[in-house]
Amino acid sequence: MGGGTVTISNSKRAAEQREEDTFVIDNIRELLGIPHPRSHSFVESLPFSLNDTTAGSETELQVAVCGRKDHVDLPSTIASSNYYANIVRRAMTGDTTRHTVTELEKYLNSNSEEVWENSWFKFPIKNLNRFAREILESDLLSNRRDPNSHPRSDVAKFIISEKGNQFLRVPISYLIKISLADVLGGQSDLPDVVRATGTRIMRHLLSDNTSPETVSFHVVPLRPDIGLGKALAKETAKRFLLTQLLVMYANVTFTTPDSPQKAIIYFSPHPPVRQKQLNECISDAFYRELFMSPCLSGWDDGEAKHQYMCLCHQVLSRSQLNALSKLRDAGIITRNLVVLPNMSNISLANNGVHVSLGSIKLTKHLAENTSGYGAVHEKHLGDLIIKIVEHFLPLFVDTYSAAPYRLDFTDFHPERVLGFLPHELDYTHLRMIWRRWKKKAGLKIFGQPLTPFGLKPLDRVISFLFRLRGDFVPDFRLIDYLVALMSTPKSPALNGRVGSEAHLKKDLSELGVFDVKMSIYLLYRLREFAKNGFSGFEGRYYSLFDSLEQDLSEAVSLQTLITALAFKYVLQGTFTHGHIPDDPLIESERRQIFFGAAIGVPTFFVRADTGNVFLKRIIERTWGVRYSRRYRGYLRVYNRQYRLALANLIQSDATDLIELLGLKDTVDNLVRRLQEPRRYSAAGKITEGIIGKLGVASPLSADATEFNIAAERYYRSTLRKRHIEESLSFLAEDFKTMDSDAGSLDFAVKKAARYLLQDRSACEFLAAVRNDVTDETLPRNAIVRLINLILIVIHNDKIKSETTLVTTQRDDTDPAPIRRAGNW
Repeated sequence: MGGGTVTISNSKRAAEQREEDTFVIDNIRELLGIPHPRSHSFVESLPFSLNDTTAGSETELQVAVCGRKDHVDLPSTIASSNYYANIVRRAMTGDTTRHTVTELEKYLNSNSEEVWENSWFKFPIKNLNRFAREILESDLLSNRRDPNSHPRSDVAKFIISEKGNQFLRVPISYLIKISLADVLGGQSDLPDVVRATGTRIMRHLLSDNTSPETVSFHVVPLRPDIGLGKALAKETAKRFLLTQLLVMYANVTFTTPDSPQKAIIYFSPHPPVRQKQLNECISDAFYRELFMSPCLSGWDDGEAKHQYMCLCHQVLSRSQLNALSKLRDAGIITRNLVVLPNMSNISLANNGVHVSLGSIKLTKHLAENTSGYGAVHEKHLGDLIIKIVEHFLPLFVDTYSAAPYRLDFTDFHPERVLGFLPHELDYTHLRMIWRRWKKKAGLKIFGQPLTPFGLKPLDRVISFLFRLRGDFVPDFRLIDYLVALMSTPKSPALNGRVGSEAHLKKDLSELGVFDVKMSIYLLYRLREFAKNGFSGFEGRYYSLFDSLEQDLSEAVSLQTLITALAFKYVLQGTFTHGHIPDDPLIESERRQIFFGAAIGVPTFFVRADTGNVFLKRIIERTWGVRYSRRYRGYLRVYNRQYRLALANLIQSDATDLIELLGLKDTVDNLVRRLQEPRRYSAAGKITEGIIGKLGVASPLSADATEFNIAAERYYRSTLRKRHIEESLSFLAEDFKTMDSDAGSLDFAVKKAARYLLQDRSACEFLAAVRNDVTDETLPRNAIVRLINLILIVIHNDKIKSETTLVTTQRDDTDPAPIRRAGNW
């Protein structure tokens, strides 16, 4: 270490805590049947080690409807709304300025690309077949489980009458499901296996607060012989392809010639630029009316779930306002002139991917009442694993996923760009990050730091005269969204005690930061057996993948390795809760590194006498560390060198796991991404794609709004096409296997495939239609056939996964708990 070694003092209480934790961990190891750490079978018996891991993912997708404003639902709804009429009337009477009216008219009339993000889709209800209508009627009930229950009170929002005709208007998240129902209902002689699979996966087609969300169609076992994370990447890609085909089906089946429109669905991490602009000129209630999911699918009481979505929006909007006082108390806001955040926070329109890992061993023991391993042990062990894993999370930021974003000089108001960080970091680390961020962005005039005044004309002049271009952030989604709530001194979330999260939510609710009804936000969240039917962890830090095959696959493999390594540390007694104390300052100290990586600041600072023993071990392996000249008692650490030290730590401490799981290439790939980020990292690849389309040398060479709009265009065109092509390649592998192993297929699948292909091979069919899929020119009958074949593949995947989980189970005679180990 560049600045010499650091001596860490530990209190007597911390030593007692470690001794107590060691006793608990020894007991847990005995209950789980894991041999002594010096045993040759110790590593392979760890949770998340060899053949113990299952996986699933939740993918949030961006949608848009393309078409003229009089043909698309969103602009038509705004133009005909009482809200619009009322503000026009108030402007005409002089009760308010015309600014809001002007901005709304600009939104409606200045859309040359005719792309309306997050618009709903409207079409004649008569275009639905009988089965699709039955599904719709069921979903419009107040209780979907009770066919005799009364309809939802908001049915009039979805079924409307125009010129004597009935129309259905629904968000794209529901359009996907109703399209699948229409595909199934339009084929009277459809093979049973296809119909059953299509019906089953409908419940996996949901929605997030605003965006469509799909969850894995089956539990995915992660095995070294198939590339570990590649299995989940394949499942995710085929799920993405199916959503594409269902949207294509809706476009050709439901759209009428007199009202042409085209829905599109794609990966995009940020709330759209135009939606942000719209949010600036409408009320929070009207925003929720336009964009909050009505929850038509996936929940028994959709209206209650919709109210929960609205609650989330209200709480986060209030929370962002409450952050102002924290910024003032932290000394970041030093004057009364501030730019107030909008009353309607748009962060819930961001999109990411959540990856959950389940442990067969942990799930099995929790399912057995006689095992002695219960919820108290799960919480104690799980919280400690989370605290250890959080130190490794900077490895994932911009390396495997990213959310590139340009900020203009005029955007650099701390009350805006710092987002929810005041609720996620201690004041000390918040001030440090803000100072480093301003330095990175070059916000200085004649050596003096300067932030915008809030008067846009003046700020634009200053920006032009002094060439203040703002900044480029590699993963702004992680800053613009509340991803990890900081504990309070009295209520640490990760102290290993059952109920700790509830205590924290109560504290935060009283502070106006959160609500007790909402699920706690963490970067790495425990998936408790009692709530989810399996025991594991959910990674919530992924933004946008440049490649599902290269990035998602490798990220899942690394996530598995790090989780297994954390269990190795804990169950061999190397680290306990006492080594990573549950103090908000220590929690903030490790998380500042993660957020700094998302912003792209080059350095961070750690107390020389930090009580975090695990962090100290990493810092001791980090090159270039020295004592800070600015912050007395702190060490200055380079973020990049810290990440390389993490990679080195994995190589040295997880050698046995790397060999056991076959992950040498994954670790080598990680090092390559860290050493040459522009060429190999997700942020580097995505950014190069965007600036390549713009024809500029770097993001800072482009205007901020121009760059961000170009990024959105890149995501919904070039990147979407690449993801489709990747998905088709994965599907081609399955078709090849299906053709070559036709004799081993069960009778129902063989019969269905023969019926659908009419004695043609699946590979031949895919080769014939592949270009039409990527060009979106596939005829309706070919779309239906390809959807049917994908449903067969999904059925086969589920059967193979269940067979793998049963045949590889260890010391278990009942396969049921294993299947529950990934009940997403």
